[in-house]
Amino acid sequence: MALVNHPPYRVLLLGANGQLGFELANALKTLGEVKALTRSKADLSNAFALRDNLLPVVKKFQPHAIVNAAAYTAVDKAQTEQAIALQVNAQSVGVLAELAQSVNAVLVHYSTDYVFDGAGDKPWAENDPTNALSVYGQSKWLGECAVRQHCRKHLILRTSWVVGAHGNNFLKTMLRLAAERDSLRVVADQIGVPTSTDLLAKVTVDILQTMLPAAKDDARFGTYHLATAGETSWHAYAQYVVANALKRGAHLSCKPESIEPIPTSAYPLPAPRPANSRLNTEKIRSTFGTELPAWQVGVDAILDALI
Repeated sequence: MALVNHPPYRVLLLGANGQLGFELANALKTLGEVKALTRSKADLSNAFALRDNLLPVVKKFQPHAIVNAAAYTAVDKAQTEQAIALQVNAQSVGVLAELAQSVNAVLVHYSTDYVFDGAGDKPWAENDPTNALSVYGQSKWLGECAVRQHCRKHLILRTSWVVGAHGNNFLKTMLRLAAERDSLRVVADQIGVPTSTDLLAKVTVDILQTMLPAAKDDARFGTYHLATAGETSWHAYAQYVVANALKRGAHLSCKPESIEPIPTSAYPLPAPRPANSRLNTEKIRSTFGTELPAWQVGVDAILDALI
């Protein structure tokens, strides 16, 4: 067991069986005792029921931190399931914020570049005006507002293009399609950066180690952008995944050069996507000394785990 130079903390994790929650459930153990709740124990689709279910848990467990990795992430379905998206991403997040405040716990909440409209080509800073294009983006923004309103000791971590070895994501979809087809068409005019769940989990733990002992009026609580270094398009990302999967011996029908770049307009979806998902990470790097590797590092590690 790793030696720690702090008292053992109690951490309550929500969304423990999701793509990010899976990584957090392991990473957070370095802080102390983790109570990891899945949707069956903490369903965010009903804020009133969530409060009733979690209140006795929080009172008994007395967490030092509540980490919320649960979210409604079906971007297109959210356009027609507004009520459920708002319950999960906003109203229930407000409940978590109130519960965290009631026991003086730090609340870690994850958000998204979808709170911005994706205009221009400059990386978004934390204090840039938000203007979500989709119901999903609006619901995540309202969740952020609820956290800021109800919990002083909060850390909102906005990220983009989340990818991991566990769960469903773009990388896994590309591997599956490249095995089934000899050519693919992928959007090339949306720019961002793939960010691995492994990195998100590790940075979360690092920041919590710093902020758990902090006073509630510490100016370092707040909103941060957390994404890997570099930038790419979905098309170039797909080419990288296929090329490097082939290098690792994957049996794929599609080669990188058979992936055709297309504009967003050629692949219409119910929810509009931001064209510019770049996030400026200067604040998290300067505040906590966070080291953010090139996006290829995380993607390579996931390919190593999958192939």
